[in-house]
Amino acid sequence: MFDWEAAWHAALYGPGGFFARGEKPSAHFRTSPLVGPELAEALLTLLSRVDAALGFPPVVDFVDVGAGGGELAFAVRSLASGSLASRLRVTAVEVGPTVELPGVRWTSSVPSCVGLLVGHEWLDAIPCPVVTGPSADPWITRWWPSLADGDLAEVGAPRDAAWAAAVSSVRGAALAIDYGHLVSSRRFTLTGYRGGRQVEPVFDGSCDITAHVAFDACAAAAGGDRVLVSQRDALRALGLSGSVAGSGWDWLESAARAGRIAELRDPAGLGGFGWLLHGNGVAVADLLPALPPWRPNPASFPVW
Repeated sequence: MFDWEAAWHAALYGPGGFFARGEKPSAHFRTSPLVGPELAEALLTLLSRVDAALGFPPVVDFVDVGAGGGELAFAVRSLASGSLASRLRVTAVEVGPTVELPGVRWTSSVPSCVGLLVGHEWLDAIPCPVVTGPSADPWITRWWPSLADGDLAEVGAPRDAAWAAAVSSVRGAALAIDYGHLVSSRRFTLTGYRGGRQVEPVFDGSCDITAHVAFDACAAAAGGDRVLVSQRDALRALGLSGSVAGSGWDWLESAARAGRIAELRDPAGLGGFGWLLHGNGVAVADLLPALPPWRPNPASFPVW
């Protein structure tokens, strides 16, 4: 029987694997940190709220799990200012070769931290077992009860365990940003990305292999105080509205910024990402206002 999880892991992280050999996501698909500095600005606002809720500790962490080329970690470090900047420790977590970036330290495992941990498009790259319906797997029984005979399904238990461990490593808050689905919308989503295009997944290390995150299962596994909202709504709540103002060069700059924010908040694209935010020692209500619950974006599902 074909071992999907082992093949998936080898294709990404084994010798010669896609990420193990140093491929960076930026070369193969567009992510929010590549749009511009605005995501980092919003996360700094969130981090400042975590910092205040913690009572302004002497060292406050920003941990970027699945950091890729370190773009998000470096942007947060570069944009931080004032007291927060003087106390800020930025850590990028990545299994592949690292990139030398001022003010960013690298590690291959999730550290204990006090502050904000962000897994930006990290959980979708954690390999999972794949089963064919009908299945008696306990995870499938609970989280994919609609699985039809002959249909394939990713068993999200490894993602649940990884997210629960990450949340438990933080005193402050942990945030997963990803595309995903809920028990009401499950479907097989395994796909590949190479050179900016979605491709059929192959397990030879030539492409990124990814699948949607079962956000409800991850949320339940980590437990505690939490909320699941859309990137579109979260960014507005963190101050990114994208208005255009001024004249001349100022107008051009504000228009460019508005365009970047519009891309980040596009409900049919990046704005449809889920933000799963857990508080650990701080109240989620102190970090984000009440927002509509996240709903899966049908446009994000692969078309195989």
